[in-house]
Amino acid sequence: MKILMVTDLVKRFSLEVLSGHNQFHRVLKKTKVRRPGLEFMDKFDFIATEHIQILGKNEINYLHTLQEEECKLRIGNIIQYDPPCIIITSNQEEPPGLIQYCIENDIPLLRTPDSTSEVSAKLDAFVVKAMAPEISIHGVCVNVSGMGILLRGKSGVGKSETAHTLIGRGHRLVADDIVVLKKLSPQTLLGSHNEKNKEFLALRSIGLLNVVRLYGRTAFQEETRIALDIELTKWESNTLNNELELETKFIDYMGVQIPHMQIQLQPGRDVAGLIEAAANNWYLKQQGYSAAEEFVKRLEEEMEEDN
Repeated sequence: MKILMVTDLVKRFSLEVLSGHNQFHRVLKKTKVRRPGLEFMDKFDFIATEHIQILGKNEINYLHTLQEEECKLRIGNIIQYDPPCIIITSNQEEPPGLIQYCIENDIPLLRTPDSTSEVSAKLDAFVVKAMAPEISIHGVCVNVSGMGILLRGKSGVGKSETAHTLIGRGHRLVADDIVVLKKLSPQTLLGSHNEKNKEFLALRSIGLLNVVRLYGRTAFQEETRIALDIELTKWESNTLNNELELETKFIDYMGVQIPHMQIQLQPGRDVAGLIEAAANNWYLKQQGYSAAEEFVKRLEEEMEEDN
């Protein structure tokens, strides 16, 4: 998990600093921002601590109606919950005494022209992603028809070559060789690059390619939600299962269950085409359609007609 500090927010969102330049090292520990409500009143033990506090128009207008000492008292009810910083939205004027109170309590006070809803959504998305648990795995990550797919297999099996073929068919590379996986929720796994391998694809006998320079911006995607895990394996006779519909298998990444399948390689097999078919078929299953069920239904209808 990456350590996120106030300075990261200031740089990422170009926040105006009203106070607390020497407190940018404060570490963010919670992934959700909060707007004070009950916090303006007396202390409540059940209020969550260590969240970024957002002061929108309602909060700032309320504070402007108070005398300076009363304003400090209400702000003090927020400070006691140890926010890493306080952000004023919509370029509003800070209430009297707020800057001084934040200075005295070592709390960075920041300001943004964005509305409360805009900055809350942006901050939540950024902080959740930045603080998400992550691991790095050996493989290739591609986006096929809008679906994130992990390609795994032994070194030299043809993962990068398959990704190159998929790019030629209009799909997108996310990461080659090293894939960074982030757990955003118990059901959501995000695949991305590690910055060093961004836009690069390594092909044996060819070398390192920059797919954006070669094929344009549409050949690359920063990140994608992982929907399928596909393992490329060597061909083994008499091991392929030709049932109408295979039982879904799963692989676990940090507690997130991802559907898993194997594709065996053999000269002449259109592996990229099989991956496209797997992606499209999985999408249809998510929409409630099963080709196998429809096929069986047709057989049953034909048998009924014969009878």
